[in-house]
Amino acid sequence: MTEPLLSTRALNRALLARQLLLERSPLPLTDALEQVGGLQTQYAPSGYIGLWSRLRDFRREELTEALVDRRVIQGTLLRSTIHMVSAADWPLFAAGTRNARRDWWLRVSRGESGTIDIDAVLSRVRGLLAEEPRRQAEIVKLLEVEGYPRIAWNTAAQLIDMVRVPPSGTWERRRADIYGLADDWLGESGATEEDGREHLIRRYLGGFGPAPLTDIANWAGLPVNPLRPIVERLDLRRLRDERGRELLDLPAAPLPDPDTPAPVRFLPTWEATLLVHARRALILPEPYRPLIFNTKMPQSVPTFLVDGAVAGTWRHEKDHIEITPFGDLSAAIRREIDDEAERLAAFHAG
Repeated sequence: MTEPLLSTRALNRALLARQLLLERSPLPLTDALEQVGGLQTQYAPSGYIGLWSRLRDFRREELTEALVDRRVIQGTLLRSTIHMVSAADWPLFAAGTRNARRDWWLRVSRGESGTIDIDAVLSRVRGLLAEEPRRQAEIVKLLEVEGYPRIAWNTAAQLIDMVRVPPSGTWERRRADIYGLADDWLGESGATEEDGREHLIRRYLGGFGPAPLTDIANWAGLPVNPLRPIVERLDLRRLRDERGRELLDLPAAPLPDPDTPAPVRFLPTWEATLLVHARRALILPEPYRPLIFNTKMPQSVPTFLVDGAVAGTWRHEKDHIEITPFGDLSAAIRREIDDEAERLAAFHAG
């Protein structure tokens, strides 16, 4: 039987629907985070704006309260970057990525980390955090007093499962500098690496699919080969894109009509739908990629979508949202952008 073929526009609408960007969702906050596979939050406000764009009547304090109540957890996970995920997803995401994160860090830092006793550093930092959550500066200073270089903290931050303890890493206090042990914050988990990797595959396809296996691995920061046997035993739908590549999908996941209208949406920095693992959907047209992600910038640029694709950038300036379109906009689209920008300005104002 020939596998169904999906156009690029069909993939675009499928991804937007699963990321709750075709219409704002009434889902509870934690359910929404699980639906979209978590949100990348090196810059703490990104999680708030990402949820505002996806949820009906979302208020900033909802996310801060969820972080304080430990229903939402923030820490190093996918691709060794900071993400906000639900408390239910955290142990599985951590278990599925832990070894890959360790291997990556030891590889990229081997020139520096090779100068320290890694096991002794990890034991020392775990001991400090077992007493109570601590500020990064305090831990760094204690390690320096004991003769460890700065790389000691960087290594511990990558190899120990830590959470960012609120109020740090929130809209109200954006500097994320208080850390605690994940097991102390949430309780110990019995999740295995196999459990975690199967869960990651399902979360990616539910939030970003249909997709090739390579994109799942890219998103999670995992090697492809260990995922192959997991995919083979799962009951997945098989499709093809216009290039003939095999796409994997959850059997009941939505595939909207390619002609479904896509409203204007404002996206934050480090928006996952614009990263290379999702480029098949062309939400970020390739000519614009260097304008959004550039090694000379500390973080990506906030964007807005028109008809499901990036059409410009935005920034919050005092009490309004300033937009920079990449091309001409019709009067009707400009009105829609201005209306959404006014709502976003009000969200910033609280």
